[in-house]
Amino acid sequence: MSGTARAETVDRVIAAGVVAVVRLTDGAQLGEVIRALGDGGVRVIEITMTVPRAGALIESLAAALPPDVVLGAGTVLDAAIARDVIRAGARFVVSPVFKRDVVAACCEADCAVMPGAFTPTEILQAWEAGADIVKVFPSTSLGPTYVKDLRGPLPQVRLMPTGGVTRENAGAWIRAGAVAIGAGSSLVDPAAVQSGRFDIVRDNARAFVEAVAIARGQTPAGVAS
Repeated sequence: MSGTARAETVDRVIAAGVVAVVRLTDGAQLGEVIRALGDGGVRVIEITMTVPRAGALIESLAAALPPDVVLGAGTVLDAAIARDVIRAGARFVVSPVFKRDVVAACCEADCAVMPGAFTPTEILQAWEAGADIVKVFPSTSLGPTYVKDLRGPLPQVRLMPTGGVTRENAGAWIRAGAVAIGAGSSLVDPAAVQSGRFDIVRDNARAFVEAVAIARGQTPAGVAS
């Protein structure tokens, strides 16, 4: 059973519907990226461990970000790293693969965990091991129909496709039954970041938020004008 903090984080991720997967070659741009995402309405941020000094950045951000931003760590591949990022302030941990020791470490720390899995067998194993949400990865070659097909026999499993999710198909994944979507370069465009065009990141964020809200039959809210 989820602890209080863990359950609250899961609820906020699901309510938000969009997780921004941030992979940068220069951590100095992170503040501008997060500001642009927030202006576009995306406030669940996953900092991948491939970002230089990711652990230190998570620690500084956790102390400085407003309470409505949910900060997590991604590309976490072992239990030691999971414990480190949780101590640094990560509210959730994401992995591209399913590793029982990572899930166990997060559960012990009352931290939400979203392991990656691809096949129905892997997805169910991750869920039964204690995953709060299973990251369906990579979703690039699968399409929303895959999530719809999984929801038939596995209606209890919360699914979050990542990889191949774009502003154009974001709503289709939600309609297929995903509780949230993870978006990387299609949201945080590397070329836009490199050129300082953070307005593109903001506009992408706004488009994702609107697509998810419309797919849920809601009116988009919390988007800066």
